[in-house]
Amino acid sequence: QMKLVESGGGLVQPGGSLRLSCVASEITGDYYALSWFRQAPGKAREGVSFISTYEDRTHYADSVKGRFTISRDNAKKTVYLQMNSLKPEDTGIYYCAVRSRKNNAYNWRHQNTYENWGQGTQVTVSS
Repeated sequence: QMKLVESGGGLVQPGGSLRLSCVASEITGDYYALSWFRQAPGKAREGVSFISTYEDRTHYADSVKGRFTISRDNAKKTVYLQMNSLKPEDTGIYYCAVRSRKNNAYNWRHQNTYENWGQGTQVTVSS
């Protein structure tokens, strides 16, 4: 069964940068997209970014456009989220999630279309 493991979170000052990684073990050819979600304290989990694993397609939440960049290394089965110009409102637990081809017709923000989730990594932006 596929396992997703996130890393790279931590404490950073406003304006700083972090790079999150999500490693997918035992990935099969059925899985075609991976997204990052985050959950701030007291708030619902929200979509941050999406990347297709087999075509050049990405999406970003409006709140992170121009600051975050999602990328993948298929050989390493790893997806990255480069986060620059971090703001206190970026604080939260960041989760990666993967979904299969059959769910790719749905909006990437629909969390129930993802079959596997990581355990999350904490990102705290504070001075």
